[in-house]
Amino acid sequence: MQELNRNTVTAKTYTERIIQFGEGNFLRAFADWMVHKMNKEADFDAGVVAVQPIDQGLVHLLNDQDGLYTLYLNGIKNGKAISEYEIIDCIQRGIDPYKNYEEYLALAENPDIRFVISNTTEAGITYQKNDQLNDTPPGSYPAKLTVLLYKRFQSFGNAQDKGLIIIPCELIDRNGDHLKQIILQYAEDWKLGDQFIAWIHKNNTFCNTLVDRIVPGYPKDKMDAITAELGYKDNLVVEGEQFHLWVIEAPESVKKEIPSETCNLNIVFTDNMEPYRTRKVRILNGAHTSLVPVGFLYGIDKVRESIEDEVVGTYLRHVIFNEICPTLDFPEAELNRFSNDVLDRFKNPYLEHELLSIALNSTSKFKTRVLPSVLEFIKKKNELPEGLLFSLASLLAFYKGDREGHTYSLKDDPTALEFFIAQWATNDIPSLVKASLSNISFWGTDLTAYKGLETKVCTYLKDITNNGMKTALKTFLNKYDGY
Repeated sequence: MQELNRNTVTAKTYTERIIQFGEGNFLRAFADWMVHKMNKEADFDAGVVAVQPIDQGLVHLLNDQDGLYTLYLNGIKNGKAISEYEIIDCIQRGIDPYKNYEEYLALAENPDIRFVISNTTEAGITYQKNDQLNDTPPGSYPAKLTVLLYKRFQSFGNAQDKGLIIIPCELIDRNGDHLKQIILQYAEDWKLGDQFIAWIHKNNTFCNTLVDRIVPGYPKDKMDAITAELGYKDNLVVEGEQFHLWVIEAPESVKKEIPSETCNLNIVFTDNMEPYRTRKVRILNGAHTSLVPVGFLYGIDKVRESIEDEVVGTYLRHVIFNEICPTLDFPEAELNRFSNDVLDRFKNPYLEHELLSIALNSTSKFKTRVLPSVLEFIKKKNELPEGLLFSLASLLAFYKGDREGHTYSLKDDPTALEFFIAQWATNDIPSLVKASLSNISFWGTDLTAYKGLETKVCTYLKDITNNGMKTALKTFLNKYDGY
């Protein structure tokens, strides 16, 4: 069977305009797919040079296939479950700076380079004091980028139009600001001069971003069937979900250089990404966290099955649309659209998420993902968000470690586990609720201080414990019209 490369399939060649630190699954299923679409549909003419950010990587496989790979997108699209694939051809070549450092440095002298994209994991944007300008290469990604920027600064004589637009995709808060701060630190450490520092500030744009697409990666268990379907051998097949969102906090000038609107890509340019981050955390992550103890104790093991269940699915939709969305400052239509996308993602038949795997460290997740909605709802409405409090009661029940007479493994901070073991040993629900809600180390505040909250959680927990989750949840939903 033929192998995938530019001799065996027809693929376009593009001007190298993007340096990409990272050649892994996420960037190939996310950013590179978008570049591919803009090349095809908007004449973007942006070729990608993938730089391997660590000593061990996939660049050799990428070069063996001339930068080509097959992307499968699986999920709900326009209301239907769809699996589709195409060959992505925007990557022109890969560079391993640990073996070809001079080839890496030569990128700085290319006048066509305009963008830098990266995904070097959350640990990638770090300051390593021992990195030096003359290392070949330096260890950290920010140090490698500093070397490249300094050489570009020197090569083009401080030219204003040779600065770069830098778009990190690492999952840390304000990733662009953080990356810039570290680069400026290296500039100071290495005594690269005030002119270079001024050039970084004035002529390079560091964007903060929020990225969102589930990328399961290389489908090892399905490769025999995939190879038979494709008719060629591809060692870099990658799977992703249909949904995608890329929020880029940047000046208007950056938006003008990226023709995403022509291709209907879900790229949002904004001068403030925080509302989008809040929306994602509260709706997507908050819904996940709210669902876990309810769905699992109801007897369901997977996210998709939970959404498809009439009772649990109705509960989660109530929580999202009636209690989480009202806490967010977005137009209602936009919130509804985003929420429906989230529910479609949860229903993705090609991805199976175990509720127990999401339950890891549930107390800290509830604090960051759900509790802000609880407190904001109380503040805005002057009433209690009963669905979210039902989830909180279910969380306390979950830490009993018993589902209809069967035990399951709990994974959390040892201190949290010891606390709940001790509380459930007393079998005194009012005492357990008071101790749990007043535990400031869990929530950062004393939840018993909110009028009626303790009583409501105690009522729900008694119902769950005495009558079982199925009865308790149906009783809860019977209070609302339409159920």
